Amino acid sequence: MELPAPLRAAVDQMLAREPLERLQRASEKLSDRYRREVRDGKFHIDGELAAKAYLATRLPATFAAVRAALSMVEEASPSFAPESLIDVGAGPGTALWAAADCWPELRRASLVEASAAIRSVGDALAKAGQVDCQWLAGDLTGSIPQLPPADLVTLAYVLDEIDENAIPAAVSRLWALTGHTLVIVEPGTPAGWRRILTARATLLEAGAHIVAPCPHAAACPIEAPDWCHFSRRVARSRVHRLAKQGEVPWEDEKYIFIAASRHPAGPPEARVLAPPRVSGGVGRLKLCRTDGSASEITVSRRDGAIFKAARRADWGDAFDARGDGDVADA
Repeated sequence: MELPAPLRAAVDQMLAREPLERLQRASEKLSDRYRREVRDGKFHIDGELAAKAYLATRLPATFAAVRAALSMVEEASPSFAPESLIDVGAGPGTALWAAADCWPELRRASLVEASAAIRSVGDALAKAGQVDCQWLAGDLTGSIPQLPPADLVTLAYVLDEIDENAIPAAVSRLWALTGHTLVIVEPGTPAGWRRILTARATLLEAGAHIVAPCPHAAACPIEAPDWCHFSRRVARSRVHRLAKQGEVPWEDEKYIFIAASRHPAGPPEARVLAPPRVSGGVGRLKLCRTDGSASEITVSRRDGAIFKAARRADWGDAFDARGDGDVADA
């Protein structure tokens, strides 16, 4: 997956005159804070250089994760066409660009972000898009501007920055702003999965309908040390690769999310929870099902349509294990 062309061009222009050595040092500092999930009261992105480092090293991966999550929402709710967005903890507008790429109908967005540095960068990038945006100062656990509910509300890579005990209240605040669908995305780590489980439980208690990725509203069947997550391969630009001092032209971003709505959705019969293993005439898929169970199935050429679907399936795809239809790309 790559950034949309207008966003990629705007990022390249913004980074064009920034010395590589400065980007690399700032990127290492930023990556260390995210990796250790530092919560010291300071902004991860505390200045213009840190904001540019984020664009060079984290924006492509976070965009890919959010865009993949929204694709699953689009699949489960094909009639959903949001015209308004509220994104809290907006960063440089990652979810804005992902939502606009998924739903061209999007017309207006309110982007709430505490860091003035990244708000400034995000505002500059948004001018390359087609959505009418307002950028607002605010903090999910502090003060959020008074806003009318939006069709789509997003929170991407933010819960890992707040205390776990504050998650239910934070999710409830987001749900109050949601006119139709709320999407929360987190890193695909065991800790990220646990945070998403807390958000999921809060939303179910509030009467929300689960849209994705879960094909059911029962208790999560995955048990530690296993955890639910997905992966999206991200194409690295030249500056992305050099800033991260990477050698390969791609990276894999692991993510997990929950999408919930005030309206029922159409969950798939099953969701592929791990990379399918297909060798010769045998395929093995780990599936989460509508009945709330999770298990691995084994199919062979003798299973006909199911085996063909298994050969095409990818991690995160919707899957019809009954053989009544084809695999659906997430």
